[in-house]
Amino acid sequence: MPAPNLFIVYVSDIARAAEFYSDLFEMAPRFTSPRFVEFDVAPGVGLALWTGHAENLESAEGHRGEICLNVENAPQSTENYYRRWEEKGVTIVHKPYDDIFGRTFVAQDPDGNLLRVAPVDPS
Repeated sequence: MPAPNLFIVYVSDIARAAEFYSDLFEMAPRFTSPRFVEFDVAPGVGLALWTGHAENLESAEGHRGEICLNVENAPQSTENYYRRWEEKGVTIVHKPYDDIFGRTFVAQDPDGNLLRVAPVDPS
């Protein structure tokens, strides 16, 4: 069975969301359409923004997941991302704190989707 290779985030304004994610992750979309934008985040793996049929999810209350950016050289790199994202005006939900997996913080996109920065898991 193939592994999941496309992760979809529902957004209300595709242009605003595409600009937000392009700026935040410093990457250009691989594909753009009026309701769907996709970024290549790793070989064969995409992160998509989609406005289509989000109204069908109104019964899904609260967040169901988050996008996580795992970073090397934590905790310093975590603090650097926090400062950089704060300077960009990104809404910070939880300022940097220490959790069982290391230094982390949580932000959100304009639609309230959660974005976490955390250290790469040790192997």
